[in-house]
Amino acid sequence: MSRCTTQLAAGLLLIPALLATSAVYAHQAGDTIVRVGVAAVDPQENSDDVIIGGANTGLEVGVDSDVQVGITGTYMLTDKYGIGILAATPFSHDINLNGVGKLADIKHLPPTLTLQYFPMGAGAALQPYVGAGLNYTTFFSEDFTSANKAAGFSDLSLSDSWGLALEAGVDYQLTDKVLLNASVWHVDIDTEATFKVGGAPAKVDVEIDPWVYMLALGYKF
Repeated sequence: MSRCTTQLAAGLLLIPALLATSAVYAHQAGDTIVRVGVAAVDPQENSDDVIIGGANTGLEVGVDSDVQVGITGTYMLTDKYGIGILAATPFSHDINLNGVGKLADIKHLPPTLTLQYFPMGAGAALQPYVGAGLNYTTFFSEDFTSANKAAGFSDLSLSDSWGLALEAGVDYQLTDKVLLNASVWHVDIDTEATFKVGGAPAKVDVEIDPWVYMLALGYKF
C-alpha cells in the first residue's frame, strides 16, 4: 500500500471520531446551558412631552445606557428548539430632561422568556440561534436628584412594562461543556412616569425600546 493510500485510509478512519466529537459538542435535547457575562442596555427612547398640571412643557426625557452582569439560560426541548431566559443584576439609568440636565436616577430588571430556534441541530459546534418571546420590566429605586427635590420635584414612579422581545445569538463550543456566546435582543419597553412638581401632578410617557448586547462564557449541564 502506498504512503498516500495509507494516509487516506487513516484519514477516513478519523471521520467517525470527528463526527462523534462534533455531536458531543452540539446542543441536544435535554441540555441545560447557563451563560454569564457582560450585558449592555442601550435605550432607543422616544419620549412624549412632559405634562405638568395639565400643561404641555414641550420638554422630553432621555435615558442613559448601562452595563451590568448578564445571565442567560437555555433548556433544549429538542435538538433544535429551546426555552431561553434572560436575567441580570439591576440596571441603573440617569433620566435626563432635554435642555435642562439630569432629572433622576432609576433602576430596572428586565427578565425575558423566549422560544429559541437553533437551525444547525445536533452535529455542529457552532450554534447560531434566533428567538422571540415576552419581556417583563419592573422599575424601582426611582429618585430625583437633590437639586430637583429642592426645586419641588417629588413622588417619582415608573409603571412596569410587558412587551415583545426578539433575540439572535451564537454559541461556540470550546469543549463538550464550555462555550463562548454573543447575543443581542431588541425589547419593547413602554412606561409612564408620574411625579409631582410643587404639588402639581405631572407625567410623561416613554418608549424605551432598548437594544441589549451580551458577551458571555457558558457551561452546559
